[in-house]
Amino acid sequence: MQGYLQRKQIMKALFYILPVLAGVAMAIQSGINSQLRIAINHPFLAAFISFFVGTVALVLILLLSRQTLPSLAAYNAVNWYKFSGGLFGVFVVTVTLLSVKEIGVANMFVLVVAGQLITAVCMDHFGVLGLNVSPVTLKKIAGILFLVTGAWLVNKK
Repeated sequence: MQGYLQRKQIMKALFYILPVLAGVAMAIQSGINSQLRIAINHPFLAAFISFFVGTVALVLILLLSRQTLPSLAAYNAVNWYKFSGGLFGVFVVTVTLLSVKEIGVANMFVLVVAGQLITAVCMDHFGVLGLNVSPVTLKKIAGILFLVTGAWLVNKK
C-alpha cells in the first residue's frame, strides 16, 4: 500500500512539473521557429515545417506505442469541432514565430500567458467544453490582475 501511495504522489508531482517543462519547451520552440522563419524568409512555410516535423514525430510515437487505433466508425461519432484543435495550434505557432522577432520571447509569452489565464478562468467558470465548473473567485480575479500588471511591466519600455 505504501508503494502505491508513493507512486501516486510521484504521478501527481509530474502533473505539476510537466506543464512547467511544456512552458520551457514552448519558449524554446518559439525561438527556434522564429529563427527558421528568418532563415527561409517565409512565416507560413516555417509553421508548416514545424508542424510537419511534429507530425513525423507523432507518427513514430504512434508506431512505437503499439496501441490499437480506433476504428473508422469511432471517428464518425466524434463531433466536428473536436478535430479543430490543430487549427488553434496553427494560429499559435504562426503568431509566435511572427511575434518573437518583433517583441521578444519574454514579452510575447507574458501576453500569451495572460490570454491563456483569462480564457481558462472563464472556461472553468462556465464549464465550457465539458470542463468541471470552477467559479470565479476574488483570488482568481486578483491573480489575473497581477498577471496583467506583470504583462504590462514586462512589456513596458
